[in-house]
Amino acid sequence: MADPTPTAEAAPPTSVERGLPAPRWRTAAAGAQRGSRALRVRVSAGLVAVVVLTVLLVPLFFPLDEQAVHLADKLRAPSLDHPFGTDDVGRDLLLRCVYGLRVSLLVGVVAALAATVIGTAVGALAGAVGGWTDRVVMRLVDVFSSVPHLLLGIFIVAMFQPGVWPVVISVALTHWLSTARIVRAELLSLRSRPYVEAAISGGASRLRVTVRHLLPAVLPQAGLAAVLMVPHAIWHESALSFLGLGLPSHKASLGAMVQSARSSLLAGDWWPTLFPGLLIIIPTLAIAGLAGAWRERINPRRRSELTL
Repeated sequence: MADPTPTAEAAPPTSVERGLPAPRWRTAAAGAQRGSRALRVRVSAGLVAVVVLTVLLVPLFFPLDEQAVHLADKLRAPSLDHPFGTDDVGRDLLLRCVYGLRVSLLVGVVAALAATVIGTAVGALAGAVGGWTDRVVMRLVDVFSSVPHLLLGIFIVAMFQPGVWPVVISVALTHWLSTARIVRAELLSLRSRPYVEAAISGGASRLRVTVRHLLPAVLPQAGLAAVLMVPHAIWHESALSFLGLGLPSHKASLGAMVQSARSSLLAGDWWPTLFPGLLIIIPTLAIAGLAGAWRERINPRRRSELTL
């Protein structure tokens, strides 16, 4: 007697399973996506190169007296003499924006590197040792994560005199948590790999396995975390300067320039706010674009999933 239960029909094989080429529209879409990704990388790399060369070369040829004022040139609109205009005390905005961008990049790069070192060390300790050490370390990470970054940064900066290095310390001590979690997760996945188990079975110590096998494998992820942290650190420095907790008032800082230009904006003078704001946004977007391309390169599985 035949089985009355209907059986599910097998799905027809796809063009890839039949050995046929992919549809033309899918090939064209993949090519267009690769082209847009390459264009984004080129534009981002060009912007980052221009920014770096500008902050390195302009101060060599155009020194800035940060305490000088020129009240006769107060709030002049952009012109050939002052391409970005002047601020409320007659200082050239273009030159001050370049010096402020130099401070932001210094804080962003140094703080990101310091936070990456701290986060890598903490994540490696938790992931390599495991057990109660892992639980204690990750509970401490959760405690730090429960406090808003900006609030903790304000508390740290308030304990020092205004300057660049208190801001660097503040950003570094509040931005290592995500790196620690990433490194710990990578190490936990690597500990079950056959070559790690073979090294442990061969009598290698826990320290040797961590240094020789685990840490080199997580360095690309840690480097990517450092690059992704630079834009966040720049915004954090700008926020602290906007609140008056960053550099001294006479020092050029993009966040402080935006804050001091609020009254000018209400009076109809748009340039003291627009140009410092653009120099905060554009470099961070360019760095984030390069970091996104790097992430797709070191994680091809994620990139292939996104293109399906």
